[in-house]
Amino acid sequence: MAYLKDYFKSVKNGYKVKNHIVYYVLGSVFAILLVLVMTDSLDRITSSLLGRIGYTMIAAISLSLVVGFLGELSLGHAAFMALGAFIGGYMQQYTFASLTSASPLLSIIIAMLIGGTVAAIFGFIVGLPALRLKGDYLAIVTLAFCEIVKVIFQNSKKFGNGNVLETYKYDRGHLLLICLIVLFIALAVIMNLIKSKHGRAIMAIRDNEIAARAMGVNVTYYKLMVFVLSSFFAGIAGVLFANASGGVKCDNFSYDYSIDILVMVVLGGMGSIKGSMIAAALITYLDTKLPIWLNLEGNWVALPQMLYALILILIVIYTNAPKLKGIREKYNIHNGMVKVKGWIFRLFARGKYQHKPDAEHDYRADWSKVPTKIEMDAILSTDFTPDNTYVPDKPDKPKGGKN
Repeated sequence: MAYLKDYFKSVKNGYKVKNHIVYYVLGSVFAILLVLVMTDSLDRITSSLLGRIGYTMIAAISLSLVVGFLGELSLGHAAFMALGAFIGGYMQQYTFASLTSASPLLSIIIAMLIGGTVAAIFGFIVGLPALRLKGDYLAIVTLAFCEIVKVIFQNSKKFGNGNVLETYKYDRGHLLLICLIVLFIALAVIMNLIKSKHGRAIMAIRDNEIAARAMGVNVTYYKLMVFVLSSFFAGIAGVLFANASGGVKCDNFSYDYSIDILVMVVLGGMGSIKGSMIAAALITYLDTKLPIWLNLEGNWVALPQMLYALILILIVIYTNAPKLKGIREKYNIHNGMVKVKGWIFRLFARGKYQHKPDAEHDYRADWSKVPTKIEMDAILSTDFTPDNTYVPDKPDKPKGGKN
């Protein structure tokens, strides 16, 4: 009991509101959506869009763990979502169909655990040899894994044989709440991992793998741990995808989808969980609404993807160009937030810290009696004239030589 009391006391003393703002925001959104779902105030299109944003956020923050914090480029995230969607959706619809019809909530929980575990196992199998590679080579291997998974499901009769695999379609409103709960859990796990000693080891590997290895960090262990954890949450996002759509096909999880999730991570900021969530919500919303607003049809439907690719290229150029270093240092979010905080402080603290002569106090102290080691008169009377009486000895003549 004493240990628990000290633990909660330390947590209370170290608690800061600014470090938990994202939890308050998610909690507020969950409460609002709970009321809307209970009162049946959400229409079908809005609830479907919000559910899609929810599981896309889970996929984005799980990839951000690999790309942003570990510093490894992975293009196979859609494959892990496909494993979760096909395996979890198949088991819900066919393996324990009676449980699904009797208790859909318990069914989706079991499906998420199974789908996430299968994705994590394949993440370990792929990551063990692939994480020895770096940069473009790792990206190529993960991209190849994504295509292999796609081809296997396309040629499997049990999983639709290239056609749509029918899955259980969960109620949109309740699925939205489940997505938010899972997002909250994933966010808590990832944020606590990043802020722990393990998170510092992971970021040390990202900054300098050789230095981290020299300091005793088990690089292979942490790389595999991050890759497996990311794959687990990607598999869960795939199960939610299957329950939201009511059917999955291999084209849903091509390498284009991996690129879309990577764009969300990069646009949100490398190593920023909150930024990845905001970018995932914004891009998912634009993907749904832009074709309707611009009345895009046929090949023009791919126009938003081209815009995202162009924005991604510009961001890479901006963050890496040496000639833009001065602009990056002068105009960034951190400096902007400092200026905003300064404006807010001056606005609300006006007159609070102004100079008030009436409030001044005259402290009558006799500074002449301050004790010193040396009297001031002695210091002022010291003669600092240099003494030039010292004459250095001349060097000895070398023996057997000539001057």
